Amino acid sequence: MKSEDYIQQAYRCILQNDFVEAIRLFEEAISLNPLDAEIYYKCSITYARNNRLVKGIEYAERALHLAPKKVVYQLYLQHLKAMYLVQESKKQMDQLQSTSVIDLYKAVSSLKEAIELDPLYGEAYVCLALAYSELNEHATAIATLKEALFLLPAEQGLDKLLEQLKTKFKDYMNDSIIE
Repeated sequence: MKSEDYIQQAYRCILQNDFVEAIRLFEEAISLNPLDAEIYYKCSITYARNNRLVKGIEYAERALHLAPKKVVYQLYLQHLKAMYLVQESKKQMDQLQSTSVIDLYKAVSSLKEAIELDPLYGEAYVCLALAYSELNEHATAIATLKEALFLLPAEQGLDKLLEQLKTKFKDYMNDSIIE
């Protein structure tokens, strides 16, 4: 079989949500045509869809290495790196009972980096807003969430989250005045 045949079979698998088999088929196509950046790129997308971001990043880097002037590869790699940073920050923040202020600031730093890599990645803004809120930086949290609302106007629940952050901010301000 030719690499194009493996790619066509991989697409059929993707349509059936069988990403594991699609990846295997892309890998076969790569073995037949190891200098084809487009196959690495397509395989990278499939790895990411299968929630294997590290492998997706690795293949996106290979695609970009093979075709350094292809802007779409650069943008996709930046998006994957942003996704990875958000994913790692979420894990850190999910362990909130054991998360120290230092860890929260590390998460903030990672989330800011994710936004620099992909300024249109709304989830990064939402996570950053939540991190700021945990640090009692409520005004910054609200401003950040408003940016997320601008990027994700139809996202369910963000308006409610904004109201919750505003309430936390008011409560924090009232507690500060009393002290």
